[in-house]
Amino acid sequence: MKIAILGYGRMGKIIEKLALKANHEIVYKTSGKIDEKALQKADVAIEFSIAEAAFKNISTCFENNIPVVSGTTGWLKDYEKTINLCKEKNGSFLYASNFSVGVNLFFTLNKKLAKMMDNQSEYQLEMEEIHHTKKRDAPSGTAITLAEGIIANSHKTNWKLVKNHKEKIPSEIIPITAKRLEDVKGTHKVEYKSEIDSIEIKHTAYSREGFAKGAILAAEFIADKKGIFNMQDVLQNII
Repeated sequence: MKIAILGYGRMGKIIEKLALKANHEIVYKTSGKIDEKALQKADVAIEFSIAEAAFKNISTCFENNIPVVSGTTGWLKDYEKTINLCKEKNGSFLYASNFSVGVNLFFTLNKKLAKMMDNQSEYQLEMEEIHHTKKRDAPSGTAITLAEGIIANSHKTNWKLVKNHKEKIPSEIIPITAKRLEDVKGTHKVEYKSEIDSIEIKHTAYSREGFAKGAILAAEFIADKKGIFNMQDVLQNII
């Protein structure tokens, strides 16, 4: 498979290393404006750029009939516009806030736990995410996906970023704290607390390779398909 990497930062370099190890070919990589002629050599593009560049990168892939996998976060205000453009161009698009197989198993577990806890009114829900200091968006895309999974399976109606869990907010709102520490790959915790006990699920990433492997898996999945997909489609035989 011939891959274009759009966003050649830390994640892009790990994707390149693992893709080459899996006998794929990197035919184009950039962190700037896309050379469309070079892009057209690819079978699929993997996009891990910055929020400001994501929509332009993805739409350029649609214009050139290149399937695109995106893991950029912080750009989702343009998500619906992206989906509509993909349909208009008969393109191929897969977005995930997190490509890790473990995180996607965690997403499924989170939804099941939310259903189980929905009628347990004595428990208060709290969420926490921790990332490296260079991460620009807060809360993380993964934390937002977790919150959306809870909202879809409970009476919660929205989420709010808070400085700490002592902040008073309505019971139907999910409080999320975001911490930024040196060299943290990503930790996400969902906790239900009562006066007598607590129930907690947590995912901790030890290496960025898990994200990169999932992105390559997604690229292999989407390369010969048309439509809009997510990691649940990729991992349907696992989850």
